[in-house]
Amino acid sequence: MISDAIEPVQQRSPRVLGLDVGSKTIGIAVSDPLGITAQGLETIRRQNKRTDFGRLAELIKKYEISEIVVGYPLRMSGLEGTQSEKMQLFAEELRKKFKLPVHLVDERLTSAQANRVLRDSEMSIKRRGEVVDKLAAMLILQSWMEMRGNGV
Repeated sequence: MISDAIEPVQQRSPRVLGLDVGSKTIGIAVSDPLGITAQGLETIRRQNKRTDFGRLAELIKKYEISEIVVGYPLRMSGLEGTQSEKMQLFAEELRKKFKLPVHLVDERLTSAQANRVLRDSEMSIKRRGEVVDKLAAMLILQSWMEMRGNGV
């Protein structure tokens, strides 16, 4: 007898892109299809706005991105500074260009945490420099997903 049972289809959440934006590089991470973990993708060496946004557009299409999370550099005191203003402008450009929600997330200590993790991994200094921004993007995205999951 042939069973008519149908396997339940796993509900996929739209994916979220995480960005650690610096003056020279953009570390990039993406959520897994279920929206549980952040996975590092790559680090873009910044060239100009058109090229940088072109690469982001490719990733947004490829991973079917529905939201973007950008690291928001606050001072240790929690106050905004020059870099915070730059990220607000960058986030606004992303909103206009891609017509997606863009969230700014406190990124204090993520680069330090990323460097600590990499140092503990006994990875070479050269290799650490290549992956630190991608890891920082993962930490930013993971913290946002956890805050959202806790209803914060």
